[in-house]
Amino acid sequence: MRNMNRLLRRLALPLVLWAGMAAAGPAAAQEFTLRIHHFLPPPSTTHKDFIVPWAEKVEAESTGRIKIEIYPAMQLGGKPPQLFDQVRDGVADIVWTLPGYTAGRFPTVEVFELPFVAASAEATSQAAHAFYEKHAREEFKDIHPLMFHVHAPGSFHMRGKEVRNLDDLKGLKVRAPTRMTNIALKNLGATPVGMPVPAVPEALSKGVVEGAILPYEVTRPLKVHELTQSHTEIGGDRGLYTAVFLFAMNKAKYESLPADLRQVIDNNSGIPLAKQIGRLWDEAEAPGREAAAKLGDSFFRIEGEELARWQAATAPVAEAWIAEMAKKGKDGTALLAEARALIDYYAAQ
Repeated sequence: MRNMNRLLRRLALPLVLWAGMAAAGPAAAQEFTLRIHHFLPPPSTTHKDFIVPWAEKVEAESTGRIKIEIYPAMQLGGKPPQLFDQVRDGVADIVWTLPGYTAGRFPTVEVFELPFVAASAEATSQAAHAFYEKHAREEFKDIHPLMFHVHAPGSFHMRGKEVRNLDDLKGLKVRAPTRMTNIALKNLGATPVGMPVPAVPEALSKGVVEGAILPYEVTRPLKVHELTQSHTEIGGDRGLYTAVFLFAMNKAKYESLPADLRQVIDNNSGIPLAKQIGRLWDEAEAPGREAAAKLGDSFFRIEGEELARWQAATAPVAEAWIAEMAKKGKDGTALLAEARALIDYYAAQ
């Protein structure tokens, strides 16, 4: 009888272990929580139409093993220019930010922010990510970029002023997002004021700036269209400016994921994502413009001979960037030509 009890105990142990594993089922698989941090409010295109659907898709494709928490409007603390360092240092697992918020730190991708380079956001976003893969990996080696993209070419949104031509810009204080746009505005005769986009509404209302260059898309969630009365758009097939955005993951966090979950992240990264998000930004322009039109605002367009004046005035910006690249041992002329060629390629797709 004693031997029989021992035998039963030996048989029971594996059965107990198996039953515990069966009860746990798929939920026993290791789960990972990723925190996404960005600087725009929940009503923004970025939050509701890009990041939330992206997070839901990743969660679904990981069969729930990846959980994603989203923190808009800098809810994890800090200021927008600190987002890159936050994802590098692991304060956040994923961020959406602008490399240009830290002026001069990532000069190679600034090629897409040069005056009259950017076309549609869809074409230029794909070009920007392809360009990064070939020419800017070293600049972003401390993080794991998921995708680069741009917004649709921006326009002027003015409070109490109208910009009908180049002469109207002289001396006006205009907000700009990045180093290249600051230089371009200065060349156009304006007084550039650099600041992250969340600061624009207060700067307009307090008279710190008399206008801002922005895509229409972001004017609605920040209510910039309620603070401005006139809007000046740039004609031609290339915009005065765009800004490069970065959607990036902490490198150590990415590498800590098992191979199958890294594949889920990879499947939702890169040029296909840049194309999708670029198109989203293009499509978001019309509702933003319509919101301003419903308020009875004035609209102006720079084209023809006047546009040629603007192009000539800003040409030195590209020349200066090329010279800066030369000091870094890079062929800026070739890089600019390739950026333009990539935009043309994706625009034709």
